[in-house]
Amino acid sequence: MGSEREDIIFQALLLIHIPVFCFFTAVSCQSDSSSSVVVAGYNVTAPAGSRVVLQCVSGRMVWTRDSVRDRQRVVHWDMYREHPNYAMERVVDMFSSGDQTIYNSYNLGRVNLSPKAFKDGNFSLVIKDVTMNDRGLYSCNLHHFYCHLYETIRVQLNVTKSRRKEQRFWDGQKAVFVVLLGSTVVLPCINRRTVWTDWSDEEGDQQVVHWDRQPPGVRHDSADRLVDLYASGEQRSYGPMFLQRKMNISNKAFAEGDFSLTISNLQPTDQGMYSCHLHHHYCGLHERREFQVTVEPPLIQTTVAAKALPSEDKDITKAESPRVINVILPDQKHHFLLPLGYVLTSFLLLAFIILIILLVTRRNRSKEYDPRASVRSSRSQSSSDEFEMDVTEVNASSREERRFDYKNNLLREKVNVNTQPKVIDLDKEMQKFSK
Repeated sequence: MGSEREDIIFQALLLIHIPVFCFFTAVSCQSDSSSSVVVAGYNVTAPAGSRVVLQCVSGRMVWTRDSVRDRQRVVHWDMYREHPNYAMERVVDMFSSGDQTIYNSYNLGRVNLSPKAFKDGNFSLVIKDVTMNDRGLYSCNLHHFYCHLYETIRVQLNVTKSRRKEQRFWDGQKAVFVVLLGSTVVLPCINRRTVWTDWSDEEGDQQVVHWDRQPPGVRHDSADRLVDLYASGEQRSYGPMFLQRKMNISNKAFAEGDFSLTISNLQPTDQGMYSCHLHHHYCGLHERREFQVTVEPPLIQTTVAAKALPSEDKDITKAESPRVINVILPDQKHHFLLPLGYVLTSFLLLAFIILIILLVTRRNRSKEYDPRASVRSSRSQSSSDEFEMDVTEVNASSREERRFDYKNNLLREKVNVNTQPKVIDLDKEMQKFSK
C-alpha cells in the first residue's frame, strides 16, 4: 500500500515537473530571441579633452503615435489576372479602425472582410456568388508602417462548373482553391501576431533605448549601464554625478530618431566599447550598434608672436614682454627605432666582449695541453746541459793554458840569469821541467 502511494506521488511530481520545465524553457527561449543583434560597428578616435558624439540614428524608432495612429496598420487584397491583359487590381483595403474601401463597384455587397479582423487576426477575404471573372491570383498584404513590417499571403482561385472538381491543395508555393461557379468562397489570411491585433496604450513603456560601456578587458555581459531613455519621456542615468553630466542623450531623441550619445571633456579613462541598444518590444525590434572609443594625447597648439611692421617704432619705455619659445617634441610612437638602436648596439658590444674572453681562455687551455710545448721544453733542457758541459770544458782548457804560460815564463827567467852565453837545449829543459 505504501509503495503504491509513493508511485502515485512520484507520478504527480513528474507531471508537475514537465510543464514547469517547458515553461522555463519557453521563457529562456523568449529571452534569447529578444537579445539584440549587432547591426554596425565603428572605431572612434579623439584627442583628450575634446567633445565626441557617437552617432546612433534609426528611423524605425521614431515616435509617431498621434491622432492618425489607426492608419499605421492596414490590410489590402490584390488580384492578378493572366487574361486578358495581365492586370493587377486592388480589391479591398481595411485599416485598423475598421474602415473598408472596395475599389470596384462590381464587388460591392459581395466582397468583404470581417469587421473584427484587427482584433482576432483573421483577415480572410469572403467572395459571394463566384463568377468566372473572379479567377486569378489573390494576395493578402499586411502593412505596419510604424514598425516597418510587410507580410504577404498568396492564394490561387480557380472556378469550375463541375461539383466533382472542387478541391483545395498546395502546389508548393501557394494554396489553390477550385470552387463551384455561383458558390461562396473564403480565401484564408490569418495572422494573430500582437503587432497586428493589438495597439497597447502603454506602448511608451515597450520602446526603450539604452547605452552601455565596456571598459578594456570587461565582457559584454558585465558592461556598465550609462543611460536609459523611454519613449514616454522617462530618462534614467547611472553612475557618479560627474559621469551623468558629461554623457547624455537629447530629450528629442524619439521625436527625431537620433539617439546619439554626447561625451564632453573626453579623458583616457573614458576609453572602451560603447553600445547603443534599440528595443521596441511591440514591433519586435532589437538592434545594437557598437563604438570602440580610443583617446589620444591632447593636441598642442602653437602660438606665433605678432611681428611689428617695419614702419613702426619700438617703444623703449614699455617693458619688453618675455619671449616664449614653443618646442614641439616628436611623438614617441613615431620614433621607437631610436631606443631600439641603443639596445641593439649595447647587446652587440656585450656579445663582442664575451667572444674575445672565450677566445683568450680557449687559447690558454690549448697551450697547457699541447705536446709540442713538452718537446720544446725537453729540447731546451738538453741544450742547457750541453751548454754547462761546454762551459766546464772551456774552463779546463783555460787552466791548462795558464799553466803552460807560467812554465814558459820561468824558463825564460832562468835563461836571462846566466850572463854567459850558453847553448841551451830547449827540448831537454822542457823535459826536465816536465819531470
